[in-house]
Amino acid sequence: MPASLPGPTVGVVGGGQLGRMLGEAAAPLGIDLVVLDPTPECPAAPVARDQLVADFDDEDAIRALAERADYLTFEIELADQDVLADISEDTGVPCHPDPSTLALIHDKLHQKRALDDAGVPVPPFRRVDDVDDLRDALDDLGTPAMLKARTGGYDGRGNVPVESVDDAADALDAVAGPAMVEAFVDYERETSVVAAKGDGEVATFPIGENVHEEEILRETVVPARSGDAVASRAEAVGHEVLDLLDGRGVYAVELFETTDGDVLVNEIAPRPHNSGHWTIEGALTSQFEQHLRAVVGWPLGATALRAPTVSKNVLGTGDASRSARVDGVERVLETPGANLHWYGKRETRPLRKMGHVTCVATDDDSTDDLLASARALVDGLEFA
Repeated sequence: MPASLPGPTVGVVGGGQLGRMLGEAAAPLGIDLVVLDPTPECPAAPVARDQLVADFDDEDAIRALAERADYLTFEIELADQDVLADISEDTGVPCHPDPSTLALIHDKLHQKRALDDAGVPVPPFRRVDDVDDLRDALDDLGTPAMLKARTGGYDGRGNVPVESVDDAADALDAVAGPAMVEAFVDYERETSVVAAKGDGEVATFPIGENVHEEEILRETVVPARSGDAVASRAEAVGHEVLDLLDGRGVYAVELFETTDGDVLVNEIAPRPHNSGHWTIEGALTSQFEQHLRAVVGWPLGATALRAPTVSKNVLGTGDASRSARVDGVERVLETPGANLHWYGKRETRPLRKMGHVTCVATDDDSTDDLLASARALVDGLEFA
């Protein structure tokens, strides 16, 4: 649509931290957000015009959301693609990315098959229906390997490493549902391409390097410490992936950079992504502003890197849930180039994403310097 102010209203299925940061990006653009989330006073509620309290697949609630919006989008893959497609068609309210893209990504096996069929490089994989399938696949692919739940997994949930064929039965029990298995990738680093599809245009952010522990993203380093040839190849693969996906919006393509300099697609997220949080301070346009621009059909923003940037997640600690309170914030606020983002979750639990700290180079800081600073600042935060 032509850009004019005040802007349109965007209805968002999901009101977690991604919805919160979408709301923070929407206000300067004159765009209003209405979010739907089952948690009363969800993280996005303070920065949205309103919240509908309902499950992500509640058809009546999503229809009510569409009636209040000019466009629909989602910040969580638990949104129901069939409900979104039906309501978008019934009401004439566009949904971006297209629900068909959400349907493709919902099932990791279908996602991998579509990529493989299109010639996009992926690790070797197999469908797993029972323990005999898994044992046969492990004989073929080798061990260790990664068993993945086909649906419902995120932030490492639903991923089970399989060290030997003897572990097959226990691993399949842990996944507890339809599964696929992938060959282990001997990788140099994990990277991601965050890019936006707009109205006839594509804009790609600089490649980020991601550091995971226990399947949880801990840190993102930009620019990635990859060679120029690998970075160019990663961007090209990102474009190949976006060619397969329908609808406007921001997408994240998670990649493995192998030890021999190849690039393989791990997974795709059809929404702003944790590995793109650095863009809020580190890029000329944040991934959240870019997503909104794309969804409503406005021109995409510039994606150039302002300066080397590192982001580090603030994760819940301890071994039980408790009220969320963090001390030691002053050091972050006092550090030049450091930026604190708190997600407003009322309860912390082990490894739950509670916020992040971003460090942007202010002088001649290297990415290693920034990474050390971000780690020290987050280590200095204490959950009371």
